[in-house]
Amino acid sequence: MDYKNALITGGAGFIGGHIAHRLVDAGRNVKALDNLSVGRKENLPDSAELIVGDIRDTEILKSAFENVDVVFHLAAKVSIRLAIEEFHDDADINLIGTLNVLKAARDAGVKKFIYASSMAIYGNPDYSPQDENHPQRPTSPYGVSKLASERYISILAPLWGIDFINLRLFNTYGPRQTPSPYVGVITIFIRNILSGEQVKIFGDGKQKRDFIYVGDVARAFDLAASSDVSGITLNIGTGIPTDVNTIADILINRLDRNVKPVNTPPVAGEPGDSLADISLAQSMIGFSAKYGIEEKIDEAIEWNRVASDI
Repeated sequence: MDYKNALITGGAGFIGGHIAHRLVDAGRNVKALDNLSVGRKENLPDSAELIVGDIRDTEILKSAFENVDVVFHLAAKVSIRLAIEEFHDDADINLIGTLNVLKAARDAGVKKFIYASSMAIYGNPDYSPQDENHPQRPTSPYGVSKLASERYISILAPLWGIDFINLRLFNTYGPRQTPSPYVGVITIFIRNILSGEQVKIFGDGKQKRDFIYVGDVARAFDLAASSDVSGITLNIGTGIPTDVNTIADILINRLDRNVKPVNTPPVAGEPGDSLADISLAQSMIGFSAKYGIEEKIDEAIEWNRVASDI
C-alpha cells in the first residue's frame, strides 16, 4: 500500500521516534502524538509535527487524525512490573486508550492501523520459539491489556473498513531508549555500569530473551504499513535467543570487567523464556532482522554514555 501521511501515537518515544525518522527519510509526512511523559521532542526529526496530548483525550485525537492515511499506534504504559501495582492505569491507557485511537481512526477514514503489541501476551512458553498460534496466557496485566487490544482491533477494524496488522514486539534495544528501572534490561545494565551502581539480575539470569535492534523494529512497522497484507498478527524479533547473564557479560566486558553482577529474586508477572518464530513475518511482509546483539549493542552503549554524561 502506498501512503503519504502518517500519525504515530507515542511518536516521541523510543521506538516511535525511530519510526518517525525512517518515514521522514522515505519522504512521508509525519505527525507524532505524545504526552511527553516518557517521550522527548528531541527523538523526532525536525520536519515531524509534534502534537502534545494524551490518547485518552478524544478532542486531541480528532484534531491529530486530520489528513492521516496510516496510524502507527505505540502510545502505551510499558511496564510488566508496574502494571501489577498500577493495573487500573495500565488498562485505562493501554486498552481504553487503544479503543479511543481506533475509533478516531474510523471517524477520520484512516486506511491502515498498525498496532504495537507485545510478546508479553504469550506468558510462559509451552514451546520455543513461539509462533503466533502459541497459547496466549499473559502473566501480567500489561500482557492482558495488549492481548485485549489485539482482539478489539481484529474485530472492529474489519467492520469499519480499516486494514490492520498487529505486531508483537520482542525485547527492543538501541539508542534513545528512555532510562527506566522497569523497561529495557540492556539500557538498565549500561546505566548501572556507567554510574557504578550494582548490576542486579532477577532470578538466575538463565531466562532467554529475543533482543531486537530498534532500527529493525522501525523497518518492520514500515514494511507492515507499505504491504497489501491485512488482518494478521506477526511476531517481530530476531529468532535468536540470548540469556540475561550473557547480556550482562557482554556489557561488563565492554565497560568494566571489575563489575560483579548480583542475583535477586525473580519478579512476579515476568514470563519465562521468550523467543520469536518470525517465519510468518518473513513470508507476509518480507521482514527479518538484519542485526544481532554484537553488531548493535555498542550504539546503545555510546548513546547512554553521552546522554548520561558519564
